[in-house]
Amino acid sequence: MIKSFIALYSSFKKFLTSMKNWVESFAHKPSAAIALFFFAFIESSFFPIPPDALLIILAISYPKRSFYYASICTVGSVLGAYLGYLIGYVFYDTIGIKIIHFYGVENQINYVLEKYKENGFLAIVTAGFTPIPYKVFTILAGFNKTIDLFTLTFASFIGRAGRFFLVGTLIYFIGPSVKSFIDKYLDKLSIAFMILLIVSFIILKYLI
Repeated sequence: MIKSFIALYSSFKKFLTSMKNWVESFAHKPSAAIALFFFAFIESSFFPIPPDALLIILAISYPKRSFYYASICTVGSVLGAYLGYLIGYVFYDTIGIKIIHFYGVENQINYVLEKYKENGFLAIVTAGFTPIPYKVFTILAGFNKTIDLFTLTFASFIGRAGRFFLVGTLIYFIGPSVKSFIDKYLDKLSIAFMILLIVSFIILKYLI
């Protein structure tokens, strides 16, 4: 068990480091803002890499534009939720189920659908704010067909804006020093991220 966790952590650390380096090299390109919108859009429906990575680097590079980048990320992500919804509504059997299998949460499908019956709005807000794979919720919202587009839009906006503007606000007030912090504590941050992911599922299970 311990060896498996160490191997998982090592792989995750390598992935996080390579992704961070890739994002840093991309952030100063003229099309960086467009890329941020694009990644935020596709992450809401199928793409595995969260847009936070690019958002953080861009905001660190230009702290005074932190809220601008958070806005781009929010709009892209909310619009991308419609694509996830469409996949679930029309293409669930051919595309949607494969995406859900990719994230290994096929056993939680009935659980998520049950949460939609109890409080679909709160379930989407929670998924939008936490590290829980948001695309799973947008796809199942379309498959469920009881979540209307107004609920999807409003809940997505609250969850996604809350998440991205929290990042933007911290960087706006702390500034470039955050980059040194990330470089220095990358190992601890990667562990914290994994713990946060586990806690997020616990919150979703017991508090919604």
